[in-house]
Amino acid sequence: MKGSGSKGKKEPPGGALSRSTESALIDALYLALTLATSFMSFSLIQLRLAEALASLPALFPSAIPGLFLGCLLANLMNPQPLGLVDILAGSLVTFLAAFLTWRLAAPWRRSLAQQVEAGTTSPPMGLVRLLPALLAPILLNALIVGSYLPFLLQSGRPSLAVVAASIGSIFISQSLVIMGLGLPLVLALRWTPWAKREYLSQGGAES
Repeated sequence: MKGSGSKGKKEPPGGALSRSTESALIDALYLALTLATSFMSFSLIQLRLAEALASLPALFPSAIPGLFLGCLLANLMNPQPLGLVDILAGSLVTFLAAFLTWRLAAPWRRSLAQQVEAGTTSPPMGLVRLLPALLAPILLNALIVGSYLPFLLQSGRPSLAVVAASIGSIFISQSLVIMGLGLPLVLALRWTPWAKREYLSQGGAES
């Protein structure tokens, strides 16, 4: 498809899938994945596979509310609820990380738009422009969620060593899931009609 960065540009085929539908799908998928793997999604040492979806805001702004609602509902339905702090703080961290991922990935989306318009989609896609965006959910979850989890999971006041271990554990698990699953996912989706709708209609710019 021939593209341009101008506004009012015709959407690529498949663009009829509304952003609200995308948000709902991401919400449902995040919730289902988290609850299906609840045994390793809520503990001090956790591996939340649904966090692979945290890469999606690099392409889709609809993923921002989808991830927020998915995380909110997952924390509400936690088989071993950790209280209001985790429900609200965890969800807000997810929202902020998703927003930053969208903003930081703008240079990568611009490069995608330029390559589609030039008809060259085979060379490597400038991963150096994408990786900073994927660091947002890794660092924010590690620093914020990793800091408060020990206080919610232990009866007494946790030591600094326990808090540091929690931060390190979340950092490692987030890195494994987002770089191991999320990165391949967003790369696989970058040429779909829904992704092209986003970066071609705005030239990859922030919205």
